[in-house]
Amino acid sequence: MSTTHSTSTPVELQGSLADYDCVRRAIAYVTAHRTEHPSLERIAAEVGLSASHFQKLFTRWAGLSPKAFLQAITLDHARSLLDGSASVLDTALETGLSGPGRLHDLFVTHVGLSPGEYKSRGEGLTMSYGVHPCPFGEAVVLMSPRGLCGLGFVDEAGVEAAISDLVRRFPRATFVRDDAATASLSQRVFEPQMWRQDQPLRVHLIGSDFEIRVWETLLRIPLGRATTYSDVAHRIGNPKGSRAVGAAVGRNPISFVVPCHRVIGRSGALTGYHWGLTRKQAMLGWEAGRVGG
Repeated sequence: MSTTHSTSTPVELQGSLADYDCVRRAIAYVTAHRTEHPSLERIAAEVGLSASHFQKLFTRWAGLSPKAFLQAITLDHARSLLDGSASVLDTALETGLSGPGRLHDLFVTHVGLSPGEYKSRGEGLTMSYGVHPCPFGEAVVLMSPRGLCGLGFVDEAGVEAAISDLVRRFPRATFVRDDAATASLSQRVFEPQMWRQDQPLRVHLIGSDFEIRVWETLLRIPLGRATTYSDVAHRIGNPKGSRAVGAAVGRNPISFVVPCHRVIGRSGALTGYHWGLTRKQAMLGWEAGRVGG
């Protein structure tokens, strides 16, 4: 693997990251104290803001009030998705895409690899990557000439660790940092006004046949909905394959766009997420805001 790095960092990162850090800390606090039903004032004090300032910042970030957001990410809400005799995935698929919550990633077009290409693990490909602000902190965006092929997030380990986490999946490729080249992809992913049915985002899925089948199934989960590992296993015709599905979900290289964060445990628990449960909760709540809570 060879890499070339540039050192430029967009100035606009600072405001976006400060907003996300405030929201992230608020979500972590409420999660730890959810049984106490903390008030707006208490949450705001925890993150060092006045109640009015926090209310405005949070509403601008999420598209709904802190109270509505917290309701959207509670475990009870997750469990309610599993009620009834039909599977959650079947129910979600029957919901459709009408209204303002039309899901951009249902219109993703993708190109799977042949077994030979998969075996090569990126040999002969030059991939560009960049680091960009997003509603969930900093995102690392990876692209090949055929489309978006990787998306991850920066956490406490730092930018270089997040980059390494993505590029290690394609050990025979060549990587070049080019924030300018990947900026438009980041906008297409994270700015709802750019989610266009008539302009689908091209995604270059690199994985085994089984993994791609699982990821394709995730793409059919509508915005604001969730499903379970067992439901995905049934959908792909392997009802006893929940563990294998879980492993494939965990290897998803294109976070958020291929929405592995919408998969929860049968009990309703959010379960693990490679980029952290707080970020998973933030994503589910942010998406709930896009469909009106």
